[in-house]
Amino acid sequence: MTRDTLFVNANVVLPDRILSDASVQVQNGLIHQIDSTSNPSVAEDSTEIIDVKGGYLCPGFIDIHVHGGGGADFMDGSRKAFEKALCSHRAHGTTSLVCTSTVAQPEQIRVFLSLVREFKNTPTNRDLHSSARVLGAHLYGPYFRYEAIGCHPTDLYQIPDTDTYNSYLAFSEVIIKASIAPELPESEAFAQACADRGIILGVGHSLATFDQMVQALDWGIQYVDHLFCAMSDKSKLRQTQTYPMRGGVVEATLFLDQLSTEVIADGKHLSAELLLLAHKTKGEDRLAIVTDCNRALDMPDGEYIFGPEKNGQPFLHRDQVGLTLDGSSLASSTTGMDHHVKTFYRLTALPLHTVVKMASLTPARIIGYADQLGSIEIGKIADLVILDQDLVIKSVHISDRQPVQGRIE
Repeated sequence: MTRDTLFVNANVVLPDRILSDASVQVQNGLIHQIDSTSNPSVAEDSTEIIDVKGGYLCPGFIDIHVHGGGGADFMDGSRKAFEKALCSHRAHGTTSLVCTSTVAQPEQIRVFLSLVREFKNTPTNRDLHSSARVLGAHLYGPYFRYEAIGCHPTDLYQIPDTDTYNSYLAFSEVIIKASIAPELPESEAFAQACADRGIILGVGHSLATFDQMVQALDWGIQYVDHLFCAMSDKSKLRQTQTYPMRGGVVEATLFLDQLSTEVIADGKHLSAELLLLAHKTKGEDRLAIVTDCNRALDMPDGEYIFGPEKNGQPFLHRDQVGLTLDGSSLASSTTGMDHHVKTFYRLTALPLHTVVKMASLTPARIIGYADQLGSIEIGKIADLVILDQDLVIKSVHISDRQPVQGRIE
């Protein structure tokens, strides 16, 4: 979005309310004015006027856990794969995202990180009119608990070792987040190396105990990936313990106020009561909506590969979700952020502005971009999405302004 623009006849979705019958003016790629008048006067004849027609004008969605889309995975190791995935997610309202890796061979992870660096630092690698913006990388794995590895390739998981993870952290300027199972050997050393470089540390695919989670807070753990999925809870830990029964990652995430988390709100991974429980305990400021989407977004039902195309894990795309080949377990999401926002809103009946906030301002806050992205506020980058009254995307507008990662709040 390079021209000055005026959005009129809009229900403007703000972080704390919806401003009805309003307008938003954009100048030089930034939000310049928010007016309670639906059709204010325009000073410049060159200003483009976009009639929202009584729909919702929302901040662009920010996906901080996403693996691919449009038939491509970020781990495929090619510019073309990145371009396909970025274009696919932009069509679903995601204007910025954090490219997320999978368990893979070390060289494949390094290639992934080099491509993230390229797409983040060279905006000309993306068509501003058709693809989402790359904010950075989520180093997701390979340091997961084998028994909780989920749909990741089981023969490629790793235990942290200094030489290997230092080769990943050579790309630390583009690594926003890194996830680990804190019960693994040498996990504390990896956590410290991430903390030293300002990388947000999260817990994922872990069977840690409550006590291990508390200990990990001292290492700098701030975040937990896809709440309720691929993690320990009282019932799982009970299988290997006698007494007393103990909490795991689930209980620690819900109890510890220091931890932010995320939910996959596709209606397949979590039921309405689990989404409501997550919101009740964490609140919209510490709960982000993510897609955890794989390459099957916008693709027909069939068999696909999770992770690198040449040696990733096969899965089925069926009934709007990823499944293991035998259909017995979930294997990531196959839907875009528009579907997750609409599904969360439909299942929980929370206010729309609250749900949109969890898909925009909250993820921006978690990764340190809330001063520039994630809400319709004067001075912020004008990444905007228009939804109709049925929450169907009508258009997506991405500013040509490039954000800079700020302080983690």
